Amino acid sequence: MPRKFLSTVVPSATFNLEEYKSFKLDSLPPAQTQCSREDALAYLDTLQRIRRMETACSNMYKEKKIRGFCHLYSGQEAVVVGIEAALKPGDTIITAYRCHGFTHTRGVSVKSIFAELLGRKTGCSAGVGGSMHLYHKDFYGGNGIVGAQVPMGVGIGLRMKYRGDPNISVTLYGDGAANQGQVFEAYNMAKLWNLPVVFICENNKYGMGTAANRASANTAYYTRGDYIPGLWVDGMDVLTVREAMRFARDWCMSGKGPLLLETETYRYHGHSMSDPGTSYRTREEVQSVRSGRDPILLFQKRCIEANLFTQDEAKNLEKRVRQEVEKDAEECLNDPEPDLDDRFLHVYSKAPPQFEVRGCDPLTYFKPN
Repeated sequence: MPRKFLSTVVPSATFNLEEYKSFKLDSLPPAQTQCSREDALAYLDTLQRIRRMETACSNMYKEKKIRGFCHLYSGQEAVVVGIEAALKPGDTIITAYRCHGFTHTRGVSVKSIFAELLGRKTGCSAGVGGSMHLYHKDFYGGNGIVGAQVPMGVGIGLRMKYRGDPNISVTLYGDGAANQGQVFEAYNMAKLWNLPVVFICENNKYGMGTAANRASANTAYYTRGDYIPGLWVDGMDVLTVREAMRFARDWCMSGKGPLLLETETYRYHGHSMSDPGTSYRTREEVQSVRSGRDPILLFQKRCIEANLFTQDEAKNLEKRVRQEVEKDAEECLNDPEPDLDDRFLHVYSKAPPQFEVRGCDPLTYFKPN
C-alpha cells in the first residue's frame, strides 16, 4: 500500500448494525460490532469473487458452454459471507440449488466450480454433478428438489447431538420452499429432540416467478417455526448477518435447540438462466435494488467511511479478483471431460447384486446366517 495511505486506514472499526425483528426471543444479537481491516478485506474479496464467478457463469451459459440447470446467486452474496464468517470448524451447511456461493466459501476453488459446471473431470463432482450438485467437506450440497434438503439438515443435526459434536447444522431453503410440508415436519423433529439446527430462509422475494405474498399467507417467515424462536435479518448487510449467525450458533450450542433465521435479500437474475426475470417484476425494481441496496457496494462504502481500507484498495481488489476469475474460466475450457465408461460411477455399484440382503429380492425376507 502506498505510504501516503498508511496514516488513513485503521486496524479495526465499530459498526452499527441493521435492526432485527424477533419471535419468541428474550434477547437479540448486538446492535454494534467490531470488524478488523483484515476481515473486511477478506469479506470484500469473497463478495467480489462470488459476484464475478456468477457473472462468468452467466456469460458461459449464454455462449452454450454451460448446459442444463443453472441458478445464479448474484445479489445475495452478503448472506453466504456473513454466515460463513460466524461458523466454526466442523459446522455443516446444506442448501438448495442456488449453491455456487456456498460451495466456494466451504473451500472449493472458483476454478473447480467452473470445471464442474462445464462438465470437466477436474470439477468438484468430477464433472457429473453440474450446477445443482456441488459438494465438499462439511457441505452437503447443492440439492435439486425444492425443500428436500431441510429434513436432511435435521438428520445432520441429529448425528451431531448423538455423537456429542460441538457443532451446528446450518440448513438453508428459500421462500419458495417455505410452504413445503416437509419443512414443517423438519421443524417438529428438530424441536422435539432439541437439535443444534439453524434453519435459514433466504427470502429473495420470489419463488421462481411467484412473488412471496402471492404464495404465502404469512410472509414473516421467521415466525413460522411456531415452537421454534425466530429472527429476521437484513440479508444485504454482511456484518448484520454475521452477528445474527453468531447469535444463532451460540443459541444452539447452549442446548436450547433449533433457531429460525430469515435473511431478506434479493436476486438480480431470474430464477434460472431460462428465466429472464422480467415477466413478474420490472427492470426498474431490479435496478433500484442494484443502485440502492447492493450488498457489495453497501459494505464497501461503510468500510471506506470507517477507514478500514481506501477506495483505491477496493478498486485494485476488484480488478485483481476479476482477472483471477476470468483466468480460471479460460483455463477450465481445456480440461478433459469425463470418460463415457465412467458415466455410471457412483450411481450403480460394479459389484454383483447382493440378493441375500433383505429388500434386494422380494422373495427374500431374512438375511441367511
